[in-house]
Amino acid sequence: MSEDLKGKQTQFEDLGAATPAFHLPDAASIVQGAMAEALESCGQKLNVASPAMSLEKVRQGDRRAVDYMHYRLAQLVAAGLGELDDNVRSVSVFEFEATADDSILGDHSESLPIHLLVQVDRKTSALNALVAALDRALIQDYAEMIGPRGLAHVLDVQVVDQSDVENRRGVAALLSSLYNRPVKLWER
Repeated sequence: MSEDLKGKQTQFEDLGAATPAFHLPDAASIVQGAMAEALESCGQKLNVASPAMSLEKVRQGDRRAVDYMHYRLAQLVAAGLGELDDNVRSVSVFEFEATADDSILGDHSESLPIHLLVQVDRKTSALNALVAALDRALIQDYAEMIGPRGLAHVLDVQVVDQSDVENRRGVAALLSSLYNRPVKLWER
């Protein structure tokens, strides 16, 4: 083998050793860094100097900080769902109004879980498993960064298909609501 060819082969081998292995996206990789990105986005919206300051505001229960962080988390989860499941047509976030009893009893300190409306071609158990995996990963990240709060869920995902939308069945009726329409985060 010529010296030139050996040199190119060595360069290629050296390059291959430094290049990370190909990794298919999964629930853990989708939410990896999502909390940090959400806190950074929150800090930008609040015009604070660092993500650490926005983290402190979230820990203190600052309503705007929590809302900004949760909205960015919802955007990241929506993009992840669309990336990992070709069945997903759109993902929207919607407000879930607390009942009068919840407000009186003081259950309004945080807007968890994050309510998502996922429109799909067809409902599958694979999507349900993906949502559960994303939720578990977010619970773990949330507890590590914000603090353990005994969270059962970070995500509340409602999956609807075209039949649900046409018949205005359940939360699918929100898609044509005049007063409480969800905000579309991601669309195919």
